[in-house]
Amino acid sequence: MPGENLTRDEARERAALLSVDGYEVALDLRSAVGDGGAEPRTFRSVTTIRFRCSEPGASSFADLIAPGVTSVVLNGKDLDPGEVFDGSRIALEDLAAENELTVDAQCAYSRTGEGMHRFVDPEDGEVYLYTQYEPADARRVYANFEQPDLKAPYRFEVRAPEGWTVWSNGAGELTDGVWRFAETKPISTYITCVVAGPYHYVTDHYERVLEDGTKLEIPLGAMCRKGLAPHFDAEDVFLVTRQGLDFFHDHFDYPYPFGKYDQAFVPEYNLGAMENPGLVTFREEYIFRGKVTQASYEARANVILHEMAHMWFGDLVTMEWWDDLWLKESFADFMGTFANVGATRFTDAWITFANRRKAWAYRADQLPSTHPITADIRDLQDAKLNFDGITYAKGASVLKQLVAYVGRDAFLEGARRYFKRNAYGNTRLGDLLSVLAETSGRDMTVWARSWLQTAGVNSLTPQVLLDTEGGRIAELAVLQEAPEAYPELRPHRVAVGLYRRTPEGALERYARVETDVEGPRTVVAELAGAQAPELVLVNDDDLTYCKVRFDETSLATLREHLGALTDPLARALCWSALWNLTRDALLPARDFVGLVLRFAGRESDIGVLQMLHAWANSALVHYAAPGWRATGERLVAEGALRELRAAGPGSEQQLAWARFFAAVASAEADLALLKDLLDGTETVEGLTVDQELRWAFLEPLAAHGAADEAVLAAELARDDTASGKRHQVRCLAARPSAAVKAQAWAQVVESDALSNALVEATIAGFGLPSQRELTAPYAEKYFAAIERVWRERSIQIGMDVVRGLYPAHQDRPETLQATDTWLAAHADAAPALRRLVLEARDDLARALRAQECDEAAAGR
Repeated sequence: MPGENLTRDEARERAALLSVDGYEVALDLRSAVGDGGAEPRTFRSVTTIRFRCSEPGASSFADLIAPGVTSVVLNGKDLDPGEVFDGSRIALEDLAAENELTVDAQCAYSRTGEGMHRFVDPEDGEVYLYTQYEPADARRVYANFEQPDLKAPYRFEVRAPEGWTVWSNGAGELTDGVWRFAETKPISTYITCVVAGPYHYVTDHYERVLEDGTKLEIPLGAMCRKGLAPHFDAEDVFLVTRQGLDFFHDHFDYPYPFGKYDQAFVPEYNLGAMENPGLVTFREEYIFRGKVTQASYEARANVILHEMAHMWFGDLVTMEWWDDLWLKESFADFMGTFANVGATRFTDAWITFANRRKAWAYRADQLPSTHPITADIRDLQDAKLNFDGITYAKGASVLKQLVAYVGRDAFLEGARRYFKRNAYGNTRLGDLLSVLAETSGRDMTVWARSWLQTAGVNSLTPQVLLDTEGGRIAELAVLQEAPEAYPELRPHRVAVGLYRRTPEGALERYARVETDVEGPRTVVAELAGAQAPELVLVNDDDLTYCKVRFDETSLATLREHLGALTDPLARALCWSALWNLTRDALLPARDFVGLVLRFAGRESDIGVLQMLHAWANSALVHYAAPGWRATGERLVAEGALRELRAAGPGSEQQLAWARFFAAVASAEADLALLKDLLDGTETVEGLTVDQELRWAFLEPLAAHGAADEAVLAAELARDDTASGKRHQVRCLAARPSAAVKAQAWAQVVESDALSNALVEATIAGFGLPSQRELTAPYAEKYFAAIERVWRERSIQIGMDVVRGLYPAHQDRPETLQATDTWLAAHADAAPALRRLVLEARDDLARALRAQECDEAAAGR
């Protein structure tokens, strides 16, 4: 990987020297289907780049990662590939003012989800291809200048096996056996795209009359593998797509600029989705093979709208370098929820944002690798790791705060001016701040310094002083704290809500004030004289980004009456705050688990309920004292089964509790029930045990030795699909056997035979918390292997291995010491690799602190 890196300084130097007029890329993918022998490895890629050089006679380089190069021709002169190509770069000497470079290469098909990924469907043997490039893998498919600020128009042509269809960013047609695509607008390399194969393809259309009276018509398409076609609800995908296009046209005042709008759901995808203009790619898991809750449909809609927002924030206007990745990802993350609430049936999406997306941000912002939203991205490895909770969810949270700060109208008008001024160009932070300053009349520099250029998360705690009779508020203040490492106290626009129980027992808000919190203590004068509250909720309505704390009275109220909170967003915020207290070792894990068991059954928002299940499981696995885990597991399994049986037949809650019960089942009676549900000898009224739920039940059976290889093989025969294969591989690796763990380790660490999806599945099955003793020997092997893995494997696989196989379940001080020993001995290791290890260490240290807190609770 180090030889494939590109530094920010190199990119800036090249951008100052070169400007690109256009690309012509010809790919021959006919080798993809093979000839019945060995798996095909390469395809032909011929690229012609027309570009200018501001300093004739200067030298530069083009990017290409390929097994072989047949020819390199620069300005009509044949160059020796052996002399100018080193495996990742093509040296370009003595450039003219105007240049033409043609590179004929043999590029490699990928099995890691990077570059040109090749997938063979086990169900029918069909081959499917797609590309994925961000941040810098277009060079695995064609020669280019791989940096976002060297934009250019592209013309693609593709030869493909007979009977295939090919798609790219522009509209295409098949003539004389070649798919030729319309020239794109100027775009960056990382958002070019090719999808090819016998995909199932559905069409629709969108039209709109613009303000000038012209009609905008956008052809819509959606595709997936043929094997998934029976499950493909394209109508709902198109519905959300049309709603999103309406919403963004209403608010952006800039017509969608990229012609058609195809959406491809592709196999073995590393990401959620990718915003390639005209051809968005998604992981195919967004096509649901079984029954799922509305939270899954909401999440899919959010991703569709997130990627659509990128057509403006990211594709039309692109950051100059990855430092300003937030200029696209933070905005798209915010706009995904903003549009979901404003345009679709998912009007409660801000609850999901507050509960789920912000949890990701809070975790990332407390890691040693936290960084400002505008990050310091030194090279491509830094860039790859910065697609994180800071760039996405914290950035989106800060934008939500910005809307409250400058006003919705000023914010949207700023966006409109930003698009018009910078269309098809590249920008930095200042370009956006300048238009927001214009439209809001506010000086954005102080806000940007506090929110975009500093790291860390503040905590806001209410301080309530009552009058002498105790019935009224004498003074209410908000205390702001910051971690020692990041002491910035930021300006917050917050709502402070006061809650009391009604005579009927409901916990409801009776007063609310919006105010600006600045410095360590802010008095909320408007609330003086109000009736004494039972609960004070700082950051009511979730206007700012902070960790919410509670005064003693409020925390006591939540312990007894959390389920009585009638407002679903307020409940979600309280649950999130309680989870942060648990992670910060301020609330014992067993107390959090107890709150979930007591009140989660009354949770009406299905997305919040599923998040509570995940948090309760994490509390048991990571934060509960080891001596209490068995008790906690029994209590949680009993509670999950109780709620499963009590849930409405066929309801989303019933399905969610069934999945949670399977996730925590370990007792013999619980495993026997799962087997009976699989066999049909026992049923739960209204619960349909479809194929996806069958696999969910089989994993704990496999992990506890109640489903052997023959059972899993029989299930695969029942579900002989790509999805079934991933489930089977995970279950096989989950079996409680030393030989199984050794085989799984070898398949992932010592071999590159598995595809990215099967690597992920194997890792998931290998490292189960219930098998701590079985995986203990691999802690030492992990530290011995990771530097080699990072050096030899692709960055995606390297990330999967380093994150996924860290011995987090060996949760004792000795593991921390082993981690520190490795870090001390590998000070010169790749910074991105060290970052991953530091993050894993921090998670483990946090778990040990929480376990101490929980252990102390045992003596209460």
